[in-house]
Formats: sequence, structure tokens, C-alpha cells
Amino acid sequence: MIKLVWTRPESIEDVRSQVQTAVNLEFSTLPPYLYALLSIPPGENEEARKRIHDISMQEMIHMCLACNILNAIGGSPQIAAPRFPGRLPGDVAGGMIVHLFPFSPAAAEQGMRIEQPEDPIDPPALLKGMAEDDTAIVTIGEYYERLKHTLAQLPASDWHQDRHQIDDSQYMLGNLFKVNRYADAAQAIDNIVSEGEGTPQSGGSRGSPLDFQNEMAHYYRFWEIRKNKVLTRANNPIGYQWGPQTLGIDWRAVYPAITDPETHDFSNEPPAAQAAQAECNTAYGAMIDALQLAFNGQPGQLGVAVRAMFDLRMAARKALTTPLNDGRVAGPAFVVPGGNWVASNEAVETGELA
Repeated sequence: MIKLVWTRPESIEDVRSQVQTAVNLEFSTLPPYLYALLSIPPGENEEARKRIHDISMQEMIHMCLACNILNAIGGSPQIAAPRFPGRLPGDVAGGMIVHLFPFSPAAAEQGMRIEQPEDPIDPPALLKGMAEDDTAIVTIGEYYERLKHTLAQLPASDWHQDRHQIDDSQYMLGNLFKVNRYADAAQAIDNIVSEGEGTPQSGGSRGSPLDFQNEMAHYYRFWEIRKNKVLTRANNPIGYQWGPQTLGIDWRAVYPAITDPETHDFSNEPPAAQAAQAECNTAYGAMIDALQLAFNGQPGQLGVAVRAMFDLRMAARKALTTPLNDGRVAGPAFVVPGGNWVASNEAVETGELA
């Protein structure tokens, strides 16, 4: 489970910093999810592929919504790359090390740990007045709820209409909308938490693994993959049961990709493998550069970012079908040429998931 430090903000600059942490966190989930997704060959493990693809697309929308919130309160989003293996931005839960795993039980378990709510299946009711604590260690969902509470306290003068906003009309189809006032920000946060953790307990409701669109939340989709079973409604105290349907997963039907390619020494690998990695790095760097511009007053750059995403996918396919000396392959390392890393997330050469 990811745990974040929440500190009661003293100024609008503190609030902007907290929203930037949300931006960093959402963007940092993309490489581990995409690495698992890309390592599934075409035509294999389709049910698992669909689930990870949908999660990844929603995480991109979550990052965009967080950027919209930050722009709406006068901030300037910074899009920087995480490093893997490493900790996700802001995580203090005993040093959980996140890896780039190919599609595997380990990748599914890691996704569950990242997305895990405080109480799966039947989430607890949200605490009232939770933002009154000066400092607390909280889950991702709790962090967002405290952020929502804090944003509600901002005066109208701190909100800026139509400032550098991105919405569904600009390539990223889905539940992406402009944030111009607190009500918009609250809706964005509710959507983010719901899609990640499900519907929390509220009033007489016992909570649900379904999000606001009546789709399975991220945590439970990863759980379905790990168990190779479909979570279905049932007439029992929890309201759900496992199966009888399965996802038909074949853990062997995956490219033989190495884990954590950033730590791999490619200097003695075949030139074709080195070139494929370079193409991945170039496309990834171009995507980040374009996103940075798109969320800081140049919305036309979002189209450039989408093109770079396509280039990254094509380069990843090449990398995943180009053998290394030992017969394995390496997916994209999600390395940015020349730097531009998330400062709070130091790379870790070795380590086990805590």
C-alpha cells in the first residue's frame, strides 16, 4: 500500500505543492503499468490486456485532471519522469520499491499494492474534518480527500477561469474536463479516487468495488488478473464473489522481457537492441516535453504528445522483438535523454518490494 505524508497547508503555495505531488504520483504509475501491458504479445491474454490498457488510459486522464486543478489555482504543472526501480513520489510506507515488471503475477500484485484502498471491497466511511491534523500518513485515497477538503477552503480569488485547461476536445477522450472552480476540482478528485479504489462506504451503503461509471476500479482489476478470476455480484454479505468465470490468463504467453531495463548494461548488447532502446528513450522524452508545454499554455502540444505516445508504442514493439545476447528482450526503460527526473524519487539499484 502506498502511504503519503499529508501536512496541513499554510499558504496557496503549499496547496499548489500538494497538487503537484498528485500530478507526479499519477504520472509515475504509467511506466510500470505500460511495461506490463506492452510485454503482452498481440492476440495473447486479451482480457488482462484490456484491463491494464483501460487502467493506463484512466491514469493519464487522472494526471491531466490534476494538472487542470493545479492550473486553476495559479500553479504551473511540472511533468518529470520517475525512475525505476524506485519509490513513487511521496511514498513513505516503509520504502516500497516499484519495478518495471513484464506481465506476470508480480506485476499484478504490484498494481494492487499501488492502488490498494484502506479497506478493500468495503471501504470505510471518510472521516469528517480530516484536514485538521497538522501531519498525517495517509493512503492515496485519503490524500485526495484531504486535498479536496483543503481546496474547499480557498477563496474565490484563488481560482482562475479557463487557465491552461485541457478537455476532451483535445485528443484525450474520456472523462477529462476543464477545472474552473472548486466544484469542478471536487468532481475531478471524486472521479480519480473512484476509478482507483472503488466507491467508499457512505451513509447506509457498504461500498463497492465499482467506480462512478459502474466499472471495476483499478485495484480490483489488478486483483482479477492476479487471481485469474472475474469478480461478480453475489448474494452474500460482501455482495461479490470470485468466478466462476476466468480471464483465461496464460502467464507464459508474454515476451521474455527483463525486469527494470534502466539498470541493465546495454553497452555489450547487439546494436539493434541498443538502437531500439534509444528510439524508446527519444519518444518518451518527446512525450514528456510536449506534455510540459501542453499544460503550461500551449494546448496544441497535446497533439504532439499523442504522436510521441504512438512513436513510443512502435519503438517498444521493436525493442520487445529484438533479442539480447541471452535470448531475452528489453522493453522500454522509460528513460529521458539528458535527465528531467522527479526529484523526490531516487533510483534504487536493488531492492525487494516491502
